[in-house]
Amino acid sequence: MGALSAALALAPTITARAADTEHARRLPADLATDLAHAGLFRMLVPRVLGGSETNVATMFATLEALGRADAATGWCVMIGGTTALLSAWLPEDHAREIWADPNVITGGVFAPMGKAAADGDHYVVSGRWAWASGSANCAWLLGGAVILDDGQLRRLPNGAPDHRMMVMRRDDVELLDTWDALGMRGTGSGDMAASDVRVPQSRSVSFFTDTPRHDGPLYRFAPFGLLALGIAAVASGNALGALDDLKALATAKKGQGSSRTLAERSVVQADFAVAHADLDAARALVHAEIASAWDRVTAGDTLDLPARARLRLAATRLTQVSARVAAKMHELAGGSSVYASHPLNRRFRDAHVATQHVMVAPPTLELAGRVLLGLPTDDMLL
Repeated sequence: MGALSAALALAPTITARAADTEHARRLPADLATDLAHAGLFRMLVPRVLGGSETNVATMFATLEALGRADAATGWCVMIGGTTALLSAWLPEDHAREIWADPNVITGGVFAPMGKAAADGDHYVVSGRWAWASGSANCAWLLGGAVILDDGQLRRLPNGAPDHRMMVMRRDDVELLDTWDALGMRGTGSGDMAASDVRVPQSRSVSFFTDTPRHDGPLYRFAPFGLLALGIAAVASGNALGALDDLKALATAKKGQGSSRTLAERSVVQADFAVAHADLDAARALVHAEIASAWDRVTAGDTLDLPARARLRLAATRLTQVSARVAAKMHELAGGSSVYASHPLNRRFRDAHVATQHVMVAPPTLELAGRVLLGLPTDDMLL
């Protein structure tokens, strides 16, 4: 079964358990296992390592379907799936050790919140990382860390601190229950911490200075573009789910003192139509940019700066539009969506947490704008 078919097959179960997932503040272990058995955490793993090496359009559609069922569940799969992209950069011995188990789940935090002191052929890693989504179900966790040589920051040619993703065993990492958030409550995105963990230097990856060890269009695609698209896919799915939820409510609910359902009110009809059009337009832009970029990488090219900027712009725009759609559906529902138990209440909250991820936050629009205007741009995170 392909990734999208597997996601659609699991969607009813995911939706039915969404309230429980939120209440638990983490993805339930048995549901995570079902998602792993379906191969949904291995979409970006090379085929030779047992992954599906899924094309980007299918990855997007799969994460969107999961987000439509429940944004928190989709988010956990997105984080697990995108961290597994490291499998194509790691030396084969490490990659096979980690992904030998067909049901392994990886996670972690890219942001360089840790420090890694070079010590022979190892790094000694310490740090504390926020937003470790889905980490409770992971066997391996990565943590971004700046590199220290004899106590001094190692720097890249542009002067920026060098940092790498340190891949650590779950038993070497402490998970801290700090996750009490507005939305995405079911993601278990608490902190993780490490203290003097020894990591072989060869079990670390930099998307800035390393090159993938596997050929294929997926690994010529922009890694940060993939992450941004994954976030946008979950956000878009959440907005589609909000439209579903409002439609179900509007065809049944009558306003107080009214004989008409919400669906029969002209203001609801107009706002619902505009929300549909706005979301479809933002989704169409993403699909167009994915198709254009995929054509280039399948032809053997890498993505230049303008192509990467357009991908990020499309992902950020879709995430923002998705939040506005969820907010409008929450508004149209009236008093029903005030209650935390109502799906549109969760859709609203989840949407506005998704917009805060650094890969799709408002400053990414400035990055894209600089590129579109032809201005010098630090493109490290594009």
